[in-house]
Amino acid sequence: MTIDSKDYCVPPDKKVDLSKWPTVVEPYAKSTKQYKELLQEHMEKLSSLQQLHYASHRYALLLIFQGMDGTGKDGAIRHVMSGVNPEGCEVFSFKQPSTEELDHDFLWRTTCRLPERGRIGIFNRSYYEEVLVVRVHPEILRSQGLPEELRDEKDIWEQRYGSIADLEKHLHRNGTRIVKIFLHLSREEQRKRFLARIDEPDKNWKFSTSDIHERKFWKHYMKAYEDCFHATSTHHAPWFIVPADDKENARLIVSQIVLDAMAELKMAYPRTTAKRRLELLAIKKLLAK
Repeated sequence: MTIDSKDYCVPPDKKVDLSKWPTVVEPYAKSTKQYKELLQEHMEKLSSLQQLHYASHRYALLLIFQGMDGTGKDGAIRHVMSGVNPEGCEVFSFKQPSTEELDHDFLWRTTCRLPERGRIGIFNRSYYEEVLVVRVHPEILRSQGLPEELRDEKDIWEQRYGSIADLEKHLHRNGTRIVKIFLHLSREEQRKRFLARIDEPDKNWKFSTSDIHERKFWKHYMKAYEDCFHATSTHHAPWFIVPADDKENARLIVSQIVLDAMAELKMAYPRTTAKRRLELLAIKKLLAK
């Protein structure tokens, strides 16, 4: 069964109703063994493309992962990217902003972590938190030190969508390709995963009482995500809504999305000049002695 990443892509300007997007689909692998084989195949292809990406040194690739607590963002990143050379990939997790970060505009802290050409940058949460968690909890906005006239909740979200869209358009024009992945988890599956974190001692560290608190705002978060997708899914920086109730299936879909994104890049290994070729042949003669 072939994975078509386009099945999960949010078309530009499309209004999104997350209740109509599945959190589980038919598994692409019929067994655990087949899942491991498919994921390994994806990782090997990704490793090869990443090596070409690094050598080509023309584009940067930014992968953004968003989702509710318990969606498996860490696991997806770990499993999908495990075959990639660490020298060509960096992962950043964005938590609550620091005092220094709050003294800058809301895009500053993530802009500092954008990937260089030839590298893959991964954001575990991102600048999108500023139109998601901050929108659900507007009291955060009031504590960010903005001038009063700039924090009008009637239009600030549209303004921030505009700032994000402008940034992503700018990055695209300058060679950074952006892929945004939302791991779509059902509320019931989140409940089961939270219980597992409590029941399994090795997972206790993952659980926080704030996770339970945020569950109360589930509908508010879904509305915030829907508006966000509608405003910011574009041809050059699309959103992908990945069914996340089945972790293994989600990882296969995510890896296919990343593979497709990299395959679209016009990459080639640097050509050796005639002068460089002569140098290499001279070195070869020296090594042959």
